[in-house]
This record gives sequence, C-alpha cells and structure tokens, in this order.
Amino acid sequence: MYDAVENPYCYPGTTVLKNKLHLKRQVELDSFEAEITAQRAEEPLPAGRLTYSHYRAIHRHLFQDVYDWAGKIRTVRISKGSSLFCFPESIHREMSNLFRTLAAQKHLKGATPDEFVMKAAHFLAELNAIHPFREGNGRTQLTFLILLAQTAGHSLAMEHLDPDRIMRAMIESFDGSEDMLVRVLRELLNARNTRPKSKPR
Repeated sequence: MYDAVENPYCYPGTTVLKNKLHLKRQVELDSFEAEITAQRAEEPLPAGRLTYSHYRAIHRHLFQDVYDWAGKIRTVRISKGSSLFCFPESIHREMSNLFRTLAAQKHLKGATPDEFVMKAAHFLAELNAIHPFREGNGRTQLTFLILLAQTAGHSLAMEHLDPDRIMRAMIESFDGSEDMLVRVLRELLNARNTRPKSKPR
C-alpha cells in the first residue's frame, strides 16, 4: 500500500483507489485488479519501440479496465515505507532521460548475458525509483522487462520469479545496491537457458 501526501485518487476517508467498478473494499479491488490485469497480460501488448510513450501504453493496456487514469503519470507524491519516490513534477524529465539512455544503448541489443542483466537491473532500479504511476508500477516494469529481454535476444524464465524476492531486490536497489536485482535477473536468464529440451518422439 502506498502512502500519498494527497489522495484525490482515493475514495473520501479511505485509501482505496477510485476504480471503474466502484469497489470500495481493498480486498475486492485487489482481487479484481489481479484477475483482469492477468487477462490483459495474456493479450497482445501494444506495439511500440520500447519508448517512454510505449511504456505508458503498456500500463494503459494492463489497467484500462480498472482505472480511468491508466497510462497517465501520477500527480501526487507517494512513498512506500521509508522510500519516497520521484516527485510528480520531475517524472516526465526523469522518464525521458531514462528512455533516452536506453535508446542510446540500442535497447541492449547484442549485449552478452552478463551485460544484459547488469544494464537491465540498473534500468529497472531507476524506473522503480521514478515510479511514474499511482498504482501498477511493478507489473508494468516486469512486462516491459520481458519485451526488453526479447529485443536484446534473451529470454527470461518469468515463471520462476519469486514475487517477494523481486520486491526485496527492488527495495535494496532503491537503497543503493543493485546486487540482489542482478542476481535475480541472472537466475531467471540461466533458468531459461538451462531448461531441459523436450526429447523428440
């Protein structure tokens, strides 16, 4: 749950985000959001070139059934625990710079596995620190990561991803250490590369 300095996104007197189904119990909203975004994730994602606008389009695609502001940059300051994310007035500048750097790196095309996990981990850490959306940042990050890996010529075994572990890795990266995040990505990459091939019949 995020802490917000202001809460125009929430129903009055609650921390429940205003949503298209007008669900006002957090457990119901969480259940609906998880179910519908999982369904949307199975559909073809918006076409794009891994740009800032493409990233927003992915968030809009995943959360279009839940929030009116899907794909739109947040307008309030938010924090989680002791982590205060990028101020809203700086999000556009920071996101533009981050995706400009990614483009300059040719979206990691041709990177060796070690180069990929190092640079992808740093990109994710920076993206997480910005936290451009009011909700749904983590799911959008991981969806984009899959596309980035594919573009770079790599494949990640996301089915092996431990949600609690990636959360801890993100927290550590926010605190200045990307080591755990690098390890998590390397394990996902290695798990895919070492998966036993099916025997021909």
